[in-house]
Amino acid sequence: MNSKNLLTALAASSFLLMSSPTFSQETREFSVSTVLSDAFPWGQAAVKWAELVEERSEGRMKLTIYPNAQLVSGDQTREFSAMRSGIIDMAVASTINWSPQVPELNLFSLPFLMPDAAAIDAITQGEAGQAIFEAIEKRGVIPLAWGENGFRELSNSRGPISQPDDLKGLKVRVVGSPLFLDTFNTLGANPTQMSWADAQPALTTGAVDGQENPLSVFDVARIDQVGQKHLTLWRYMADPLVFGVNQRVWNSLSTEDQTLLKEAAIEAGAWEIAKSRAELVETLERIKERGVEVSELTPEQHSAFVEATQSVYEKWVPRIGEDLFTKAKAAVDAR
Repeated sequence: MNSKNLLTALAASSFLLMSSPTFSQETREFSVSTVLSDAFPWGQAAVKWAELVEERSEGRMKLTIYPNAQLVSGDQTREFSAMRSGIIDMAVASTINWSPQVPELNLFSLPFLMPDAAAIDAITQGEAGQAIFEAIEKRGVIPLAWGENGFRELSNSRGPISQPDDLKGLKVRVVGSPLFLDTFNTLGANPTQMSWADAQPALTTGAVDGQENPLSVFDVARIDQVGQKHLTLWRYMADPLVFGVNQRVWNSLSTEDQTLLKEAAIEAGAWEIAKSRAELVETLERIKERGVEVSELTPEQHSAFVEATQSVYEKWVPRIGEDLFTKAKAAVDAR
């Protein structure tokens, strides 16, 4: 081949390499774990994140969502460990589910610490929130943004609840956190830890009397159909969500893609929080229309529950961290 033909061949090869999508753009796919599907705000947060990332990366990054804790065989409390080890790339996760590995996250489960949405924001968007993100990162997961699963309200089949004594002997299904057991035991209830798959038949048969979950879960999961005809709005704890990434995955990304991923997470989280809060009134109306008796604690009744659960603080604040708790409490008081 003469030099002229060689140059022509090289030029043609270069054109093919530049124009072929196979060579010009390689798509990286990442797994994203969630506990709830996109029928719930939690799952919708993950979908929004995935959409923003795919759009802004022009298809270079694809987030594939695995709801119902599929990647850990339904055991949601194993999610953080699976992320840290690289089994899961990313997650939109509950602070409750990560708290066994990150004790600081138990802050949000302290009973009656956050009386309203402004209190949640005061913690997550302030010094306490930053300290919690640092604690998560130290354990091998990069936190990017906050979302929200909402305040967990109490339902039961026995009757209205307006004072601590109303919980005495009440068999309540709770999530797999020792702090939840301590809170309900302190109030005289009989808490039982079980998965949601086990909880629904247990509620149906009366093996347990009640459960606690955000209003969105009560509504979409139709908890009223398993004997839960009494719902108490007591806002005893809130469950922020965390958008997180495995540390090795994060380090493998360019600075540009790290920024893209984080900004998309912040935007998706803010969108989901606003959407969730805006829908609460309508959600509550749907629940009432199904014949559920809804009651809300008065300030005096709320104070009685706060006083009744002080021993939980004495046990758990040292585990969470005195300094972190002080920052959080100051933020709530100053909101």
